[in-house]
Amino acid sequence: MLVLSSPATSLDLLSPSLSGEYSCRRPLNLYNSATGDELATQAAIGRHLKLLETSLTHQFIQVQLCEDGYSAWLSLNDLQILDSAAKNYQFKKISRQKIEKKIPAIITFTKAAMKQPNYYLWGGTIAPNYDCSGLMQAAFSASGIWLPRDSYQQESFVKKITYEELLPGDLIFFANKRVDHVALYLGNGYYIHSSGQEVGRNRIAIDPLCNQGDKVSTYYYEKIYSFGRVMESYCP
Repeated sequence: MLVLSSPATSLDLLSPSLSGEYSCRRPLNLYNSATGDELATQAAIGRHLKLLETSLTHQFIQVQLCEDGYSAWLSLNDLQILDSAAKNYQFKKISRQKIEKKIPAIITFTKAAMKQPNYYLWGGTIAPNYDCSGLMQAAFSASGIWLPRDSYQQESFVKKITYEELLPGDLIFFANKRVDHVALYLGNGYYIHSSGQEVGRNRIAIDPLCNQGDKVSTYYYEKIYSFGRVMESYCP
């Protein structure tokens, strides 16, 4: 049993899992610290996670998502919507050849997400509101391909390519001091991304890959850092 320890009480919160993993019965918000001040990521229905703590003295527990290895904090109030996973998450190897066949579906996912009313949500990985890397992760995972969670992690994971080699489905990375934004190349000089309110559109949008567009597209063009191609599904 997971036990919450406090000066006044000890409370059993969660049944043990023989596999050591739990699955999400409903979407979950995960936070960047034990104070729950800021959203870090989200977990969709069916995702697997591991508990990284067994004895608690606060209202959040550190967990690790199995599909991308991402660690964050879960509110104890949400433990009730976790189910013991009968089996461990199974990594599935996917070849580049198979990924290429899924690119149209990945692009379709992003365009469908754009058509829904949405806004940029830092930490968002679940429809309708995404951050930049959350949209990329969601689009690829919907086709069975996992990417790391954050844009700088995604940039390290992909195969580096040149501008001249860009194909639909490749990723474009942008940086200030380090990579902090990512977009999906659609072909014909356009990309789709979820950008913020201060230096973006506060939603999912399509922009031209050039320095002659509006203020937003010009801003991002000047921040281009690298281009990358997804060659496999990520395994933590």
